[in-house]
Amino acid sequence: MKKLLLAPALIFALISCQNTAEKVETVEKEVVEAAQPQLAFFGREISDGNALDVSTIQASLGDQDSMNVKLTGTIEKVCQVKGCWMTMPYGEGESMRVSFRDYGFFVPKDINGKESVIEGTVYMETTSVDDLKHFAEDEGLSEDDIAAITEPETSLTFVADGVIVKDYKVEAGSAKADEQNTEVEESH
Repeated sequence: MKKLLLAPALIFALISCQNTAEKVETVEKEVVEAAQPQLAFFGREISDGNALDVSTIQASLGDQDSMNVKLTGTIEKVCQVKGCWMTMPYGEGESMRVSFRDYGFFVPKDINGKESVIEGTVYMETTSVDDLKHFAEDEGLSEDDIAAITEPETSLTFVADGVIVKDYKVEAGSAKADEQNTEVEESH
């Protein structure tokens, strides 16, 4: 009789230990996943290693007309129409416009303030008044602000082949993921 009672008790104890071990393993996995930053990739998949800080780009460019480079910095603004460009500050009051090679991809419109790694080509460019007004419209500036743009602007420009947005997750199969990675038939 004692043996009959002992067998179910042992089975119950084994099942309880197994469930506890599974719970501990699940919690450990969740902690490890939470400790790893979410990286969202747009365009060509790039790595985040060996990126220069964006604040060093003018010195790195030196006398060159252009150069291929990987930079890391904070996203300042994103086109609110389609996510077809973003800006990244690189100096005191200076920001560089980042566009995406051949409008082959876009970035999410809600990533202002996120850390990013971009890889592509940087160069100095003079942007026409018409283009500056177009960018201002994309940014959602007022008609008065747009009308105040009367001079072309020379600044650093970056054409990205790939972008990583840190601490950002795009759910696979979501409308946002589909929107971000759809090629554009018309250039914006």
